Amino acid sequence: MAFELKNERKNSEVRVSFIFRNTKEILGFDDRWFAIHGIVIVSLGMNLILFGSLLQNDMTNLFTGCYITSFIYTTLFWMFFRTLYLMVTTKYPGYENMRKRYIVLIPTVIILFIIIKLLLDLILDPILITFLPSGTEPHALLEFLGSFIFLILVLSIYEGTYLFAELKKSKLQQEVLMKDNISSQLEGLKNQVNPHFLFNSLNTLASIIPEDQERGVRFVTKLSKVYRYILDIKDQKLISVKEELDYLSSYTFLVKERFGENILIDVDVDTNDLEKLIVPLSLQITFENAIKHNVITSSRPLYIHVYVENGNLVVKNNLQKKSTVGNSTKTGLQNIKNRYSFFTEKEVGVISTVHHFIVTLPLLTTSMNPT
Repeated sequence: MAFELKNERKNSEVRVSFIFRNTKEILGFDDRWFAIHGIVIVSLGMNLILFGSLLQNDMTNLFTGCYITSFIYTTLFWMFFRTLYLMVTTKYPGYENMRKRYIVLIPTVIILFIIIKLLLDLILDPILITFLPSGTEPHALLEFLGSFIFLILVLSIYEGTYLFAELKKSKLQQEVLMKDNISSQLEGLKNQVNPHFLFNSLNTLASIIPEDQERGVRFVTKLSKVYRYILDIKDQKLISVKEELDYLSSYTFLVKERFGENILIDVDVDTNDLEKLIVPLSLQITFENAIKHNVITSSRPLYIHVYVENGNLVVKNNLQKKSTVGNSTKTGLQNIKNRYSFFTEKEVGVISTVHHFIVTLPLLTTSMNPT
């Protein structure tokens, strides 16, 4: 019994917290001062509409008893429909759910307004009428229409401000995405152009040419494709799995020339998944991560498996960590996560077990690719 009471009290606290918490978390702006000033102004407006005739001969009652009545009604309507708007917006957030939000909000507001207005008139009118001077009972239709118009005006201000905040957030996300794209390109270029990589590639090429010139030409061709790909995708936010795998074949060709059979790569992607989209260079970054952090020898080869599972492109390698690793920015995988978050709520998975390291990249569709 005590446990049930404790849970009920906790649930009540959560509900109260939802009503009064900072709306910036939901709407992108803090409405507390807007609500405080708005209730005062709307109350004054309704007061003048309903009891404006008292301006000439009874201003004392106009700004005391009459205003108290308007203020109570306005506060109750404002807080109730503010909470309703927060709940609907929480369930259907953003531009993409704007139509659903209106389909739910508009009829709900109309129905609840009528019900609440009737209930408040039934419950509060006998009490509040004592505050009003005799002969000043407001016209029922004027009160109803005035209250409804002010309600729609206030909700429109909430919605307009929310959409403006969403627009600002969208622009900010685009700027972040642009920076992340540049960061990704630099990350790829850094991994390919650093002196270590160039030394190893040129050293490998120097050893190939005397033995097999045709093989050396193939090596140079693949090396040029690696650089060309990074330049070609500079303006693309998403890229097809097929294009990324085509690039990866050039990259892994260079890697295998360096490590030989000490690195084993198995790509198992169905044709139906080749047109799905992923973040550019995401495979290259995951491969570079695996190569950089694991021992690769003939007795302990590195095995990298690429496959599709549950709507994700999975990159899985056996885990055999190096005892020491050179300087690492630790930004490669985080960069992929940040860019994915712009297109989907699905998360990039990074799983480390005793024997394997796994990265899961959500497969996206063309509808998620911004123009």
